[in-house]
Amino acid sequence: MTDTHLALHGVSYSLPQGRQLFSDLHARFDRQHTALVGRNGVGKTVLARLLAGALEPTSGRISRAGRIHYLAQNLLVQHPAQSIAELAGLAPALAALDRIEQGSSDPLDFALLAERWDLRQQFQTLLHDSGLPALPAQTPAHTLSGGQAMRVALLGAQLAQADFLILDEPSNHLDAAGRAALAQRLQHWPGGLLLISHDRRLLAQMEVIAELSSQGLRMYSGSFGGYQQAQQQRAQHALDALARSKQERKRSELALQGQQERQQRKQARGDQQGKQANQAKILLGRAKQRAEASSGKLVAQHAAAREALNARVSEAAQAIDWQAGPIHWQLPPEAFDRGRSSDALVAELQDLQSPRLAGTQPLNLQLRAGQRLAITGPNGCGKSSLLQILAGQLAPGAGQRQLHVPWAMLDQQQSLLDPARSLLSQLQQGNQQTPEGVLRMRLAQLGLDARCILQPSGQLSGGERLKAAMACALYRDAPAQLLLLDEPDNHLDLPALQALEQMLRSYPGCLVVVSHDEALLDALALTHRLAFDGDRWQLAPWRSGTQS
Repeated sequence: MTDTHLALHGVSYSLPQGRQLFSDLHARFDRQHTALVGRNGVGKTVLARLLAGALEPTSGRISRAGRIHYLAQNLLVQHPAQSIAELAGLAPALAALDRIEQGSSDPLDFALLAERWDLRQQFQTLLHDSGLPALPAQTPAHTLSGGQAMRVALLGAQLAQADFLILDEPSNHLDAAGRAALAQRLQHWPGGLLLISHDRRLLAQMEVIAELSSQGLRMYSGSFGGYQQAQQQRAQHALDALARSKQERKRSELALQGQQERQQRKQARGDQQGKQANQAKILLGRAKQRAEASSGKLVAQHAAAREALNARVSEAAQAIDWQAGPIHWQLPPEAFDRGRSSDALVAELQDLQSPRLAGTQPLNLQLRAGQRLAITGPNGCGKSSLLQILAGQLAPGAGQRQLHVPWAMLDQQQSLLDPARSLLSQLQQGNQQTPEGVLRMRLAQLGLDARCILQPSGQLSGGERLKAAMACALYRDAPAQLLLLDEPDNHLDLPALQALEQMLRSYPGCLVVVSHDEALLDALALTHRLAFDGDRWQLAPWRSGTQS
């Protein structure tokens, strides 16, 4: 690894529908560990795929030195039928090993294997060391939980013998132990690293921060904390500049208006004096023409001045476009039933057993209005299955489930959304009584502009889809009074994550959330924790700091 690097040389990329995502990017990534940050939808995943060679730029070029291993988001969604060997990126090498053992002498097989003769044993050893069961390489990946699938993919990165890792949200779905192991593994990774993540623990380990925004790609050397301070200073300077530009425009507008009024009064006096002096019509006509020409010239000057002032305000506003402004999750409180008793029964599970987790003791659980519950436990213990049973998407192995209020579930794939339809059309379907303008305003407050709400929702970024799904759950004629959330922090940028925390704190319904992010859970004003302990679920009052 003498010269491991990735470099962008004037790279631009336009989406298939023609919108330019970014243009003329120049940057070099070497063996320093770098975090790629930016708002949802700005193009971080696209840039990662370009660097990995999975996409080609619209213009410009990318140079690469060293072997690259790319780990994408949404592993199971993108390739639901793959095996765990394919998930780990080891299927070609393992297939080559099988052929060699059967007598193949093809040089391509030896090149694929790269002398990793114990690859099969290494894979099984790493599965065991990561807390995963011994699994044949052809095991279907869809049988794994989201966290287990991510662990397998990360093992593949470890075995790839890569010079450069590109990881897109690798901590998504990982439990506390998995996140800690990932942080330690990346801290000791000797090669180049480009990390897309909102995990504050991982970001704190990075040596360089690369910020992608509407203004381009900007590099910051040093800690993530230093980057955040610089970002806050930039944001404040940009807001101050915008305020000054608006104030200058207002003063200039008043001055222009006064000048125009004086010109009109002067012209009116001239007209009146000419009539009183009984001047000849030809002289009055010439005077009128001169006055109209002077007035027209003044109007043109004023229009040019206004255009210049508006341009300065627009330029100042564009300087803070990368911030995308604050995000507001404004819930319509009038749509929630205030007449319900504060301890009214919302949902009930009786002698429940999950069909995907045999051998556990039956669960009895009552959820009441205002209750705020976290479901925690290691990967594979059945947290998502429990939410699916509550939502009626999975039949229990035994027992009963009852719901008494409107509800909504946001799963890890945002399946609440129809990927072929626009967000606006889906929102209108559940809001027959709300004007389109109000819906557009609510979506804009979430940072979802006209481009986002009119294109098929399947083309949105991960964070945009999460916000879109949340909007469909809450902004409707009968909003969800029981909200079931499965890893809601996955795919969100940090500003959107903070906005989500604020919104969920003010949510007036019953909340049930699955998450491994204890910082997120601590921010939600929870009342209880339902934790898996070996062979049973145990309900206890919320106490922060307990790891899942």
